Formats: sequence, C-alpha cells, structure tokens
Amino acid sequence: MHDQTVTIPLQDGHTLALPVTWVHTLVIGSGAAGLNAAVQLHALGVTDLLILTEGLDRGTSYNAGSDKQTYYKLSLYGGEADSPRALAETLYAGGSMHGDLALVEASYSARAFTNLVAMGVPFPRDRFGGFVGYKTDHDPRQRATSIGPWTSREMCRALTTQVRQRGIRVRERANVTALLTPGEGAGRRCVGALALLDGTTWHAYLAENVVYATGGPGGLYRTSVYPEGHTGAIGVALLAGARARNLSESQFGLASTAFRWNVSGSYMQAIPRIVSTAPDGATADADDAREFLRPCYASVAELAEQVFLKGYQWPFDTHKIVGGSSLIDLLVYQETVLRGRRVYLDYRRNPDGLSLSDLGVEARAYLERSGAMQETPFERLQALNPAAVALYRAHGIDLAAAPLEVAVCAQHNNGGLAADHAWESENLTHLFPVGEVNGSHGVYRPGGAALNAGQVGGYRLAESIAARYASRTLDRTKAVAALTQTTAAMLDWGARSQQTERSWQTERAELQARMTRACAHVRSGQLLAHALDEARAQWQRVDTRGCRHTTDTLGDALTTRQLCFAHLVYLEAAAYAVAGGVGSRGSALVLAPAGSGTPIHPALGDAFVLQPEDERFRAQVLETEAAADGSITSRWAPRRPVPPTDAWFETTWAAWRADKPPGGDGKDS
Repeated sequence: MHDQTVTIPLQDGHTLALPVTWVHTLVIGSGAAGLNAAVQLHALGVTDLLILTEGLDRGTSYNAGSDKQTYYKLSLYGGEADSPRALAETLYAGGSMHGDLALVEASYSARAFTNLVAMGVPFPRDRFGGFVGYKTDHDPRQRATSIGPWTSREMCRALTTQVRQRGIRVRERANVTALLTPGEGAGRRCVGALALLDGTTWHAYLAENVVYATGGPGGLYRTSVYPEGHTGAIGVALLAGARARNLSESQFGLASTAFRWNVSGSYMQAIPRIVSTAPDGATADADDAREFLRPCYASVAELAEQVFLKGYQWPFDTHKIVGGSSLIDLLVYQETVLRGRRVYLDYRRNPDGLSLSDLGVEARAYLERSGAMQETPFERLQALNPAAVALYRAHGIDLAAAPLEVAVCAQHNNGGLAADHAWESENLTHLFPVGEVNGSHGVYRPGGAALNAGQVGGYRLAESIAARYASRTLDRTKAVAALTQTTAAMLDWGARSQQTERSWQTERAELQARMTRACAHVRSGQLLAHALDEARAQWQRVDTRGCRHTTDTLGDALTTRQLCFAHLVYLEAAAYAVAGGVGSRGSALVLAPAGSGTPIHPALGDAFVLQPEDERFRAQVLETEAAADGSITSRWAPRRPVPPTDAWFETTWAAWRADKPPGGDGKDS
C-alpha cells in the first residue's frame, strides 16, 4: 500500500517509479525505545503511525544482555531515601551530561518503570510488593533491578504486544538509507526517509515527524559485543547533518566472541581460571596454555579478588586501572591484540593455587551470602546465576565442559545524536532521536541507565509531538523535491558501486579494524591522527566510487556507506578530544606522550603510560556536526546545570490546567 508514486529521473535516461507513503509520525527502529515511543504516541492520540524496522527481533534490545541485565530506576524499595532530584544528581555526576536531561530521566523514571510492570514485565518484588534493588556500577544507592539475562528482550516482547493490540502498523525488512531534510539553517527539518525494502525495492516515507530509534553503532568495531547483524544507523543521521554529542564516550568490556555476550557480573564473580593460548590454540587445554594474569599480582588471592571485582566493575574504567580491576582488561588486550594470542575463561578449574579461604572480605562475604562457596567456578556460577549458565547452553556452549573465548569489545555508546529535553534534535526540527542513538549520557552512567533513558525518551517525545506537532504542517511540494533529489543521488551511487573494484565486505572490514585499533579503549593522539588520514581517504573513495555489491546486497553496500561516514565522524570527535587534552576518562585510556603521564604496570611495558584526566572537561559536552560540504567540526560547549526543583504547587497546577506544563513542550525552562 502506498499513497502516490513519484517519478525519479536517472542518469541513464530512464526513470524510477518510486512509491511514497505519507504518515503523520514515522518511527524508525523497533528496540525497546522505539516501541515505547510508538505506544505512547498512540496513547496520546497520534494514531497515524508506522514503524519501519529491519525486524522486530533484529535489534540490540531483543538480542543483547548480560548475566543479570540491569534496569536502573528511582529506588522504590525499603527505607532508603531517594528522590528525582537525587537520581538526577547521580546521573549528572558522571560528567559531560546536561542537567535538564538528567532531571527528565529521573522525573519520568518511576512512571516508565511501572508502565513496564503494568504490561507484564516480571521485575522481582518481595512478599509485600516492594521492588527490591541492588547496587550497580556508578550507583550510590540500590536502584538497579533485573529479570535476568534478557531484561530488554522481555521489555520488547511486552511492548510488541501493545503495538499489535493497538493496531500500529509495522513494516519489517526495511533498511533506511537516507533522511530527508529540506531547508537551510534553523529552518531545516526532517520530513521523512528513503528505505530499501526486502533488499531490493525502493520506497519513500514522508512524515510530519520522524522518531529515530536505530540503536547504537554496532557495525563500527571489529571486536564488538553488539548482536550479529545489528549495525546501527547513526551514520544516516550524521550524513543528514544532525548534530551529535559526546561521540568519543563509549563503553568497552570483556565479552565472549563465539556467541556475543557480556561476561559481567556473576560470570566474573564465580572467579574462573583465565588462560591464554597461541592463535591456533583450540581450547584452554592447549599445551602452551598459561595463566598470563598470575605474574602481574602479588598472590593468587589478590588476583582472585580483582577477577571477582571485575564482575561489579565490568566496563573498562580508566580510574580503575592502576591498582584496580580494569588492569585485567588491559592485560587481555595486550595478550590478544598486541601478542596475537587467544584468551579463555575456564569454569572447570580454579586459578592455580586458589583457596577460597584466602579470599578478601568482600568476595568471600558475597559468595557465602549467595550460597556460592562450591569447589569449582562452574558450580559457583550455577549457584549464583543458573540462568547465566543456561544462556550459553542454549547457544551450544556448555561452560561445564569447554572454556569460553573472550576479548575486550565495544559495548555501548554513551554519546549519540544531540537532542533537547523533549528528545528533539538540536538542529533538525521534527527529528526525535531516542534510545542508544540519543547521546543523553555523559562520561559515566550507572549500569542500566540506558534502558531507563530509552523508556523515558518515548514518553517525553510523545508528549512533545502530541502538544506541538499534532497538526499537519508539511509542505508537500518541498518534501517531494527533497525526496527526488536524495533518491536520484542514492541511485547514482548504487550504479557507480557496480563498477568499482572494492567490495562492501572489504570496505567494512577496513573501517572496523581501524576503529578497533585507534578508537576503542586504548587511544593516543598519534594513533588517531594516522587513523583519521586513512578514514578520510576511505570515505572519499566510498563516497565517489561506491563499493561493489550484488543485486541482493545493495542494502549491505548502503549500510557500509553510512558506517564509513560515521566512523570518520567518530574519529574526528575522538581526535579533537584527545588533542584538546581531555586525557583518560570513562572507558578510553589515552596514552601519554613520551616523558609524561603515569606508568600503569610493569607487565604492560613503557608504552602504557596513562595521561590523567583533565576533569575541567566534565563541565562541558563535546558537540560534533557535519556540514553540507562534508566537512566535520567539533567544539566544547558548557553543560547545562540541573534545573531547580522548588516549584510552587499552586502556580504549577495553574499552568498545567492551562495546558502549558512547564517543559512539557520541550522548550520552556
């Protein structure tokens, strides 16, 4: 079904009859954030909706998790005091996060969480109905909760049920290749998208509003824990000129590689034996297998304590390297990337010489209280979290019988597109980034805060659209003109691609290797400068010549195109931050120039010298934007403080009765 057909002239003299569907609000992506945005829009009366997605079961929300995937929220349990203001201050304390965004995420937290409960997501309660919590990373209170490894998947399933019950239209097997953004300067707005359906058929969607929920940049890194097949599409928005924020701030951590999964929490708290082998080592039983971590610690008990803490402190953190658990990540990186060996977690045996009686107070107390003082790591893991064992077994990996290969992988981008506190793009009106593609987070965020932000964003943008953009203001003539120009350029690129020598697979492998080498958790000014030169050359080649594909892989080639541009923008942002002296922070270790910095550990050698963080940058956010000519600029901007929360009830109520809720349209303070 479509509403009209637009004729697109081609360079060879032929034309394409392009079907066009008009819709009030287009939702691109079907993770937990995008699905909730659609549900909340429909609930507020915006019912002319369409969800475009590669597949309801294809995204990160549906296919990613950890031992105990965390949802972070306002504390709703016991006697521990909490408030939206306190939660906002925790989020804001991570650095480089706008305070108004933190306050919105905190203020809507309980509402978003209880909505999931009402839909049937089984978050655990005690016998009195209290939603019990636990402490996660960067969490001063016990605000975290979980339903096990698949928290976000169960959220997606509950939300999908709502989508179907409400009759919201969904088009699967859709690959969005371009956003349509006519106008100039402050007058630019998003009016829809061009998509490739079923890998072969072009279709356009023109819309009053576009909700952009395409997830994180899963296709940017060679070593990645993002689900296979999830590439993300931030590059499409960057090509359209959407402003980005904090692209340099990503999270990295240990993950399995045969089946992509974070080995956080109980996977490390069970204290497995960690060994490395030669590149051709088939298992941890190879003749040259060695416990490479052991010489770096004074005793096996100290090593075991740090492995245990790695579960609590799973993301690589530059402030936990010297004398902390993140040293393990660097030693794994050295073993795998620099020495070319393979690293395994072996749950069949304890680290050589380990006696549980020698454990430190924290690890021993935790294991005892959890009933997990069994003899082997596998037995301890089974006691701590049987679902974590069953998860791997369901994917053909028996942790009781075989070791698990791991590496340090890209896991989450705290940055993304820049949006205001109504979740509308800062420089493209009517575009609403939500979920991981929205760069609302700062340097640090509590574990699980991303799931909260995605749900909150759905509420926030739905209210804004219903209040401000419910009418139809789209100039159809200008929208069709933008569509015609964009489609013709896209088809021309596809035609050029059939004549080039380098395939989309080759081009994608090149950019992923470059990002893992220069823009992962170990960075330096020299590495980034060299990578930038290579990235600019690759983008010039891909943009002008294309990348070879077959008829049924045009979508893969177009995805590679936007990934190539995205990786250039990410490298530009990271290089700008490092050159400006931001230093090591978050999940990015910046190696200091020769003769300066802090040595990390003798086992890492003289090259690993940490450049300390300049904490003055925490009071700023990094903004990056691509111009129409393809040039990319970055700049530091002051972060906004947390707004005051001392409103007088009578005046606030009066404003609410007048249909002018403070901040409800995303523009008022």
